Amino acid sequence: MVSTERPAFAEDRATHSYYDRRAHEYDEWYLGEGLFAGRDRPGWHEELDRLCAALAALEPATTLDVACGTAFLSRHLAGRVLGVDRSPSMVEIARERIDAAAVADALALPVAGASVQRVFTAHFYGHLPPDERARFLAEVGRAGGELVVVDSARGPKVPAETWQDRVLNDGSRHRVFKRYLSAAQLAAEIGGPVVFDGSWFVAARAPLPRRP
Repeated sequence: MVSTERPAFAEDRATHSYYDRRAHEYDEWYLGEGLFAGRDRPGWHEELDRLCAALAALEPATTLDVACGTAFLSRHLAGRVLGVDRSPSMVEIARERIDAAAVADALALPVAGASVQRVFTAHFYGHLPPDERARFLAEVGRAGGELVVVDSARGPKVPAETWQDRVLNDGSRHRVFKRYLSAAQLAAEIGGPVVFDGSWFVAARAPLPRRP
């Protein structure tokens, strides 16, 4: 059930702190390790492999990974990959995987207009409430030629949006706003075709209208 509390993500300081603390255990979610080892996720690893292959098959491009996290997925993209994230700890890990990464605000990108061929983001778009989504799409439209978004698929018993209580390995608890999307919904929202349609992951790509 959705809280009546006004959601925020990209501009929420508590969220920034949570992800910085999570950085060195973030990949456990993808790998099914740590607190995720006991989760029942049928077909997860096989689907993750197929998603990575689909990303690797995209045309080579100079890519900006926005809210790059550990660059777990963007390292599979062909071409030069740059990353930005609000978390210094995430950026430290990402620098080992992609060409460059810097601490920066996803809603105020430190790049000149039309400076990259592709903007990529994974498991960031689906956390944004409407006002932040609008600002994000406007900002990436200024920066790049196309947008590729990867996010969490909405299953048959999964709410469209919710507040989640997240627990880290140290036992601390954190509250995060989250949306789940079908591939068709994601494609419709960003204005382009589906790239990947799975039980756990969805992806779409869209040309970006040039903005000053």
